[in-house]
Amino acid sequence: MAYVPILKGKAGEFLALGHASQEVQDQIRPVMEIVPDFDLRDLLETFCDHAMEHVPNGMVLTVDCGALPFVRVLEGDVGGPVLRVGESLMQRGIAMRPVFRCTDSDDALAEVAGVAAAHHHGACLRFATAADLSDVPPDNRQMRDLLRTVRLAPEEIDLLVDAGPVRSARTRKTLIEGVIDVLNSMSRWPWRDVCVAAGAFPVNLTGFPRGVATAVVREDASLWQEVVERWRGPQPDFGDFGVMYPRMLPKSRGTPDPNMRYTKGTEWQVFVYPRLRTGNDDFFILSQDLVNSPHWPATGAATSWGDERLAECAQRKRRKAGGGTEWRAWGTSHHLAVVTSHLVATGCP
Repeated sequence: MAYVPILKGKAGEFLALGHASQEVQDQIRPVMEIVPDFDLRDLLETFCDHAMEHVPNGMVLTVDCGALPFVRVLEGDVGGPVLRVGESLMQRGIAMRPVFRCTDSDDALAEVAGVAAAHHHGACLRFATAADLSDVPPDNRQMRDLLRTVRLAPEEIDLLVDAGPVRSARTRKTLIEGVIDVLNSMSRWPWRDVCVAAGAFPVNLTGFPRGVATAVVREDASLWQEVVERWRGPQPDFGDFGVMYPRMLPKSRGTPDPNMRYTKGTEWQVFVYPRLRTGNDDFFILSQDLVNSPHWPATGAATSWGDERLAECAQRKRRKAGGGTEWRAWGTSHHLAVVTSHLVATGCP
Protein backbone atom coordinates (compact mmCIF):
# COMPACT_ATOMS: atom_id res chain seq x y z
CA MET A 1 0.00 0.00 0.00
CA ALA A 2 1.25 3.47 -0.90
CA TYR A 3 0.71 6.81 0.78
CA VAL A 4 -0.55 9.53 -1.58
CA PRO A 5 0.02 13.00 -0.07
CA ILE A 6 -1.73 15.70 -2.09
CA LEU A 7 0.41 18.77 -1.52
CA LYS A 8 0.17 22.38 -2.59
CA GLY A 9 2.99 22.97 -5.06
CA LYS A 10 4.66 25.74 -3.06
CA ALA A 11 8.15 26.24 -1.66
CA GLY A 12 7.41 24.76 1.78
CA GLU A 13 5.94 21.55 0.45
CA PHE A 14 8.78 21.10 -2.03
CA LEU A 15 11.28 21.62 0.80
CA ALA A 16 9.63 18.84 2.80
CA LEU A 17 9.55 16.51 -0.20
CA GLY A 18 13.19 17.19 -1.00
CA HIS A 19 14.26 16.26 2.53
CA ALA A 20 12.14 13.11 2.82
CA SER A 21 14.08 10.07 4.01
CA GLN A 22 14.60 7.12 1.68
CA GLU A 23 12.01 5.17 3.68
CA VAL A 24 9.42 7.89 3.04
CA GLN A 25 10.38 8.25 -0.62
CA ASP A 26 9.89 4.51 -1.16
CA GLN A 27 6.38 4.62 0.29
CA ILE A 28 4.82 7.78 -1.17
CA ARG A 29 3.26 8.67 -4.51
CA PRO A 30 3.06 12.47 -4.18
CA VAL A 31 0.57 14.66 -6.01
CA MET A 32 1.53 18.31 -6.39
CA GLU A 33 -1.24 20.85 -7.06
CA ILE A 34 -0.16 24.00 -8.85
CA VAL A 35 -1.59 26.92 -6.85
CA PRO A 36 -2.66 30.02 -8.82
CA ASP A 37 -0.55 33.04 -7.88
CA PHE A 38 -0.93 36.18 -9.95
CA ASP A 39 2.02 37.82 -8.19
CA LEU A 40 4.43 35.47 -9.98
CA ARG A 41 5.50 36.45 -13.48
CA ASP A 42 5.72 32.82 -14.59
CA LEU A 43 4.00 30.51 -12.15
CA LEU A 44 4.74 27.34 -14.08
CA GLU A 45 8.47 27.97 -14.40
CA THR A 46 8.65 28.72 -10.67
CA PHE A 47 6.90 25.41 -9.97
CA CYS A 48 9.28 23.54 -12.28
CA ASP A 49 12.32 25.22 -10.71
CA HIS A 50 11.17 24.04 -7.28
CA ALA A 51 10.69 20.54 -8.68
CA MET A 52 14.17 20.47 -10.24
CA GLU A 53 15.74 21.57 -6.95
CA HIS A 54 13.81 19.36 -4.56
CA VAL A 55 12.16 16.31 -6.17
CA PRO A 56 14.28 13.27 -5.24
CA ASN A 57 16.04 11.41 -8.04
CA GLY A 58 13.89 8.69 -9.54
CA MET A 59 10.61 9.96 -8.08
CA VAL A 60 7.64 10.37 -10.42
CA LEU A 61 5.76 13.57 -9.66
CA THR A 62 2.01 13.53 -10.22
CA VAL A 63 1.08 17.09 -11.20
CA ASP A 64 -2.40 18.61 -11.01
CA CYS A 65 -2.97 21.77 -13.07
CA GLY A 66 -6.73 21.66 -12.47
CA ALA A 67 -6.89 24.97 -10.59
CA LEU A 68 -5.41 26.85 -13.56
CA PRO A 69 -7.41 28.12 -16.53
CA PHE A 70 -6.73 26.34 -19.79
CA VAL A 71 -5.21 29.28 -21.60
CA ARG A 72 -1.83 30.30 -22.92
CA VAL A 73 0.24 31.19 -19.90
CA LEU A 74 2.41 33.79 -21.61
CA GLU A 75 1.97 35.56 -24.93
CA GLY A 76 3.47 33.45 -27.68
CA ASP A 77 3.49 30.19 -25.73
CA VAL A 78 1.92 27.19 -27.42
CA GLY A 79 -0.35 24.97 -25.37
CA GLY A 80 -1.93 25.09 -21.94
CA PRO A 81 -0.57 24.45 -18.45
CA VAL A 82 -0.31 20.64 -18.67
CA LEU A 83 1.79 20.74 -21.84
CA ARG A 84 3.95 23.60 -20.57
CA VAL A 85 4.72 21.83 -17.30
CA GLY A 86 5.26 18.49 -19.00
CA GLU A 87 7.81 19.94 -21.42
CA SER A 88 9.56 21.99 -18.75
CA LEU A 89 9.89 19.10 -16.31
CA MET A 90 11.20 16.85 -19.07
CA GLN A 91 13.92 19.38 -19.85
CA ARG A 92 14.85 19.31 -16.15
CA GLY A 93 14.90 15.51 -15.96
CA ILE A 94 11.82 15.22 -13.73
CA ALA A 95 9.36 12.42 -14.49
CA MET A 96 5.73 13.57 -14.53
CA ARG A 97 2.35 11.91 -14.33
CA PRO A 98 -0.43 14.37 -15.33
CA VAL A 99 -3.78 14.58 -13.51
CA PHE A 100 -7.02 14.77 -15.47
CA ARG A 101 -10.75 14.77 -14.71
CA CYS A 102 -13.83 13.44 -16.46
CA THR A 103 -14.98 17.04 -16.88
CA ASP A 104 -11.84 18.29 -18.65
CA SER A 105 -12.14 19.76 -22.13
CA ASP A 106 -10.97 17.78 -25.15
CA ASP A 107 -8.06 20.20 -25.55
CA ALA A 108 -6.92 19.64 -21.95
CA LEU A 109 -7.28 15.86 -22.32
CA ALA A 110 -5.26 15.96 -25.53
CA GLU A 111 -2.44 17.64 -23.61
CA VAL A 112 -2.65 14.93 -20.94
CA ALA A 113 -2.30 12.34 -23.70
CA GLY A 114 0.77 14.11 -25.11
CA VAL A 115 2.49 14.48 -21.74
CA ALA A 116 1.72 10.88 -20.75
CA ALA A 117 3.16 9.64 -24.04
CA ALA A 118 6.31 11.72 -23.58
CA HIS A 119 6.97 10.78 -19.94
CA HIS A 120 5.83 7.12 -20.09
CA HIS A 121 4.33 7.07 -16.59
CA GLY A 122 0.65 7.07 -17.44
CA ALA A 123 -1.74 9.52 -15.80
CA CYS A 124 -3.98 10.03 -12.78
CA LEU A 125 -7.76 10.32 -12.99
CA ARG A 126 -9.00 12.49 -10.12
CA PHE A 127 -12.65 11.97 -9.21
CA ALA A 128 -14.43 14.21 -6.68
CA THR A 129 -17.13 12.81 -4.38
CA ALA A 130 -17.75 15.82 -2.09
CA ALA A 131 -21.38 16.97 -2.14
CA ASP A 132 -20.57 20.43 -3.52
CA LEU A 133 -18.13 19.23 -6.21
CA SER A 134 -19.30 15.72 -6.96
CA ASP A 135 -18.41 14.23 -10.34
CA VAL A 136 -20.86 11.95 -12.13
CA PRO A 137 -19.46 8.47 -12.77
CA PRO A 138 -19.21 7.89 -16.53
CA ASP A 139 -21.01 5.04 -18.22
CA ASN A 140 -19.17 2.52 -20.39
CA ARG A 141 -19.40 4.61 -23.56
CA GLN A 142 -18.26 7.80 -21.84
CA MET A 143 -15.32 5.99 -20.26
CA ARG A 144 -14.28 4.49 -23.58
CA ASP A 145 -14.35 7.96 -25.12
CA LEU A 146 -12.32 9.38 -22.22
CA LEU A 147 -9.68 6.65 -22.43
CA ARG A 148 -9.49 7.02 -26.19
CA THR A 149 -8.85 10.77 -25.84
CA VAL A 150 -6.03 10.39 -23.31
CA ARG A 151 -4.72 7.39 -25.31
CA LEU A 152 -4.26 5.25 -22.21
CA ALA A 153 -5.60 1.96 -20.89
CA PRO A 154 -7.03 1.79 -17.35
CA GLU A 155 -3.97 -0.26 -16.33
CA GLU A 156 -1.87 2.86 -17.04
CA ILE A 157 -4.02 5.17 -14.91
CA ASP A 158 -4.16 5.80 -11.15
CA LEU A 159 -7.67 6.47 -9.84
CA LEU A 160 -7.71 9.15 -7.11
CA VAL A 161 -11.07 9.34 -5.32
CA ASP A 162 -11.14 12.74 -3.60
CA ALA A 163 -13.72 13.09 -0.81
CA GLY A 164 -12.69 16.71 -0.13
CA PRO A 165 -12.93 18.40 3.28
CA VAL A 166 -14.03 16.33 6.28
CA ARG A 167 -15.27 18.90 8.78
CA SER A 168 -16.68 16.61 11.48
CA ALA A 169 -17.50 13.02 12.36
CA ARG A 170 -21.05 13.70 11.20
CA THR A 171 -20.04 14.87 7.72
CA ARG A 172 -17.57 11.99 7.54
CA LYS A 173 -20.45 9.49 7.58
CA THR A 174 -22.08 11.17 4.58
CA LEU A 175 -18.83 11.38 2.66
CA ILE A 176 -18.14 7.68 3.20
CA GLU A 177 -21.37 6.78 1.42
CA GLY A 178 -20.30 8.82 -1.61
CA VAL A 179 -16.84 7.22 -1.70
CA ILE A 180 -18.28 3.70 -1.50
CA ASP A 181 -20.73 4.47 -4.31
CA VAL A 182 -17.93 5.72 -6.56
CA LEU A 183 -15.68 2.75 -5.77
CA ASN A 184 -18.55 0.43 -6.67
CA SER A 185 -19.16 2.26 -9.93
CA MET A 186 -15.54 2.81 -10.99
CA SER A 187 -14.29 -0.67 -10.10
CA ARG A 188 -15.58 -1.91 -13.46
CA TRP A 189 -12.24 -0.85 -14.91
CA PRO A 190 -8.83 -2.33 -13.95
CA TRP A 191 -7.02 0.78 -12.70
CA ARG A 192 -3.29 0.62 -12.02
CA ASP A 193 -3.70 1.95 -8.47
CA VAL A 194 -6.70 3.24 -6.51
CA CYS A 195 -6.45 5.83 -3.74
CA VAL A 196 -9.08 7.30 -1.41
CA ALA A 197 -8.13 10.76 -0.16
CA ALA A 198 -9.70 13.41 2.06
CA GLY A 199 -8.56 16.36 4.14
CA ALA A 200 -9.59 17.39 7.65
CA PHE A 201 -7.32 20.29 8.53
CA PRO A 202 -9.29 23.54 9.12
CA VAL A 203 -9.40 26.39 6.62
CA ASN A 204 -6.99 28.50 8.68
CA LEU A 205 -5.75 29.12 12.22
CA THR A 206 -8.20 31.91 13.00
CA GLY A 207 -9.90 31.24 16.32
CA PHE A 208 -7.27 28.87 17.67
CA PRO A 209 -6.20 29.79 21.23
CA ARG A 210 -2.71 31.25 21.48
CA GLY A 211 0.10 29.89 23.58
CA VAL A 212 -1.20 26.31 23.89
CA ALA A 213 -1.61 23.17 21.80
CA THR A 214 -5.10 22.47 20.44
CA ALA A 215 -6.08 19.01 19.24
CA VAL A 216 -7.72 18.60 15.81
CA VAL A 217 -9.00 15.13 14.97
CA ARG A 218 -7.66 13.62 11.76
CA GLU A 219 -11.10 12.80 10.41
CA ASP A 220 -9.57 12.09 6.99
CA ALA A 221 -7.70 9.09 8.45
CA SER A 222 -10.92 7.86 10.10
CA LEU A 223 -12.79 8.20 6.80
CA TRP A 224 -10.23 6.04 5.00
CA GLN A 225 -10.31 3.37 7.71
CA GLU A 226 -14.11 3.16 7.60
CA VAL A 227 -14.06 2.93 3.80
CA VAL A 228 -11.57 0.06 4.03
CA GLU A 229 -13.78 -1.75 6.55
CA ARG A 230 -16.88 -1.42 4.35
CA TRP A 231 -15.47 -1.70 0.84
CA ARG A 232 -15.38 -5.30 -0.40
CA GLY A 233 -12.88 -4.70 -3.16
CA PRO A 234 -9.07 -4.42 -2.98
CA GLN A 235 -7.82 -2.08 -0.29
CA PRO A 236 -7.20 1.41 -1.69
CA ASP A 237 -4.10 3.47 -0.95
CA PHE A 238 -4.38 6.20 1.67
CA GLY A 239 -4.33 9.84 0.61
CA ASP A 240 -4.57 13.13 2.49
CA PHE A 241 -3.66 16.79 2.08
CA GLY A 242 -0.78 16.88 4.53
CA VAL A 243 -1.21 19.63 7.12
CA MET A 244 -3.21 21.96 4.86
CA TYR A 245 -6.86 22.57 4.03
CA PRO A 246 -7.77 20.48 0.98
CA ARG A 247 -9.29 23.18 -1.20
CA MET A 248 -7.59 26.06 -2.99
CA LEU A 249 -7.85 29.27 -0.96
CA PRO A 250 -7.18 32.92 -1.87
CA LYS A 251 -3.60 33.95 -1.29
CA SER A 252 -3.15 35.03 2.32
CA ARG A 253 -1.73 38.44 3.09
CA GLY A 254 0.31 39.56 6.06
CA THR A 255 2.59 37.58 8.35
CA PRO A 256 1.24 34.51 10.14
CA ASP A 257 1.58 34.11 13.88
CA PRO A 258 4.19 31.51 14.86
CA ASN A 259 2.53 28.13 14.44
CA MET A 260 3.15 24.43 14.02
CA ARG A 261 0.70 21.80 12.76
CA TYR A 262 2.12 18.71 14.44
CA THR A 263 0.79 15.24 13.64
CA LYS A 264 0.41 12.96 16.65
CA GLY A 265 -1.49 9.69 16.27
CA THR A 266 -5.12 10.30 15.33
CA GLU A 267 -4.83 14.07 15.87
CA TRP A 268 -2.92 17.15 14.91
CA GLN A 269 -1.63 19.19 17.83
CA VAL A 270 -1.85 22.76 16.59
CA PHE A 271 0.44 25.26 18.30
CA VAL A 272 -0.26 28.95 17.63
CA TYR A 273 1.64 31.55 19.62
CA PRO A 274 1.10 35.31 19.89
CA ARG A 275 3.64 37.61 18.31
CA LEU A 276 5.25 39.25 21.36
CA ARG A 277 8.95 39.33 20.45
CA THR A 278 10.86 40.83 17.56
CA GLY A 279 10.95 38.98 14.28
CA ASN A 280 9.64 35.44 14.66
CA ASP A 281 11.46 34.76 17.93
CA ASP A 282 8.22 33.56 19.53
CA PHE A 283 8.67 30.42 17.45
CA PHE A 284 11.72 29.58 19.60
CA ILE A 285 9.40 29.50 22.61
CA LEU A 286 6.85 27.43 20.70
CA SER A 287 9.54 24.91 19.75
CA GLN A 288 10.75 24.62 23.33
CA ASP A 289 7.21 23.97 24.53
CA LEU A 290 6.66 21.38 21.78
CA VAL A 291 9.88 19.51 22.49
CA ASN A 292 9.09 19.43 26.23
CA SER A 293 5.47 18.33 25.69
CA PRO A 294 3.99 14.81 25.62
CA HIS A 295 3.49 15.31 21.88
CA TRP A 296 7.22 15.15 21.11
CA PRO A 297 7.90 11.61 19.78
CA ALA A 298 10.21 9.10 21.40
CA THR A 299 12.35 9.21 18.27
CA GLY A 300 12.77 12.96 18.78
CA ALA A 301 14.78 14.87 16.21
CA ALA A 302 15.47 11.63 14.31
CA THR A 303 11.78 11.39 13.32
CA SER A 304 12.21 13.64 10.27
CA TRP A 305 14.16 16.50 8.78
CA GLY A 306 11.45 18.83 10.08
CA ASP A 307 11.85 17.51 13.62
CA GLU A 308 15.58 18.20 13.41
CA ARG A 309 14.83 21.83 12.61
CA LEU A 310 12.33 22.06 15.48
CA ALA A 311 14.89 20.64 17.90
CA GLU A 312 17.43 23.20 16.70
CA CYS A 313 14.92 26.00 17.34
CA ALA A 314 14.15 24.63 20.80
CA GLN A 315 17.87 24.69 21.64
CA ARG A 316 18.37 28.11 20.01
CA LYS A 317 20.91 26.63 17.62
CA ARG A 318 19.41 28.57 14.74
CA ARG A 319 20.02 32.26 14.32
CA LYS A 320 16.50 32.72 12.93
CA ALA A 321 13.33 30.80 13.69
CA GLY A 322 12.12 30.74 10.10
CA GLY A 323 8.76 31.94 8.80
CA GLY A 324 5.56 30.62 7.27
CA THR A 325 7.30 28.70 4.48
CA GLU A 326 9.71 26.98 6.84
CA TRP A 327 7.04 26.15 9.43
CA ARG A 328 4.85 24.58 6.76
CA ALA A 329 7.84 22.63 5.45
CA TRP A 330 8.81 21.32 8.89
CA GLY A 331 5.23 20.34 9.75
CA THR A 332 4.79 18.63 6.38
CA SER A 333 8.09 16.79 6.77
CA HIS A 334 7.02 15.47 10.16
CA HIS A 335 3.58 14.52 8.82
CA LEU A 336 4.99 12.56 5.86
CA ALA A 337 7.33 10.63 8.15
CA VAL A 338 4.70 9.85 10.79
CA VAL A 339 1.98 8.74 8.37
CA THR A 340 4.40 6.63 6.37
CA SER A 341 5.73 4.89 9.45
CA HIS A 342 2.20 4.20 10.77
CA LEU A 343 1.12 2.73 7.44
CA VAL A 344 4.18 0.46 7.29
CA ALA A 345 3.91 -0.66 10.91
CA THR A 346 0.15 -1.02 11.32
CA GLY A 347 -1.51 -0.68 7.92
CA CYS A 348 -3.39 2.37 9.27
CA PRO A 349 -2.57 6.06 8.80
